Amino acid sequence: MFSHVMVGSNDIVRAKRFYDAVLGALGAGEPYHDLAATGHRRLFYRHDGNTFCVTEPIDGGAATFANGGTIGFKCNSPAQVQAFHDTAVAHGGTSIEQPPGLRESDLGALYLAYVRDPDGNKLCAVHRVKREA
Repeated sequence: MFSHVMVGSNDIVRAKRFYDAVLGALGAGEPYHDLAATGHRRLFYRHDGNTFCVTEPIDGGAATFANGGTIGFKCNSPAQVQAFHDTAVAHGGTSIEQPPGLRESDLGALYLAYVRDPDGNKLCAVHRVKREA
């Protein structure tokens, strides 16, 4: 359904340090660096058929985060969720909501962690826990 997800940053160098570490915990490599004709810089992280992008706003205004918006990253295990969370916090992110852990919902059991990146974007690491039948 989605071709990519993009967030804005007011400090692309800081954002690169953060996302190199955090997305590296999920197996993503170095981003593709792009300099647009307008002069703004963008980073494109490609992994497992998905693209996550970070950009300096092209309108010249400040980057802001979406109130109520969350970007979820699929993880392979609860340990990878924890690594995502811990790496994010170690690289300037902020742990938010409940501590990383198991949550029950109508969608089933999920192991979740929520953080905000240094620009305030809300990120979620999620692993769907398979229940024994």
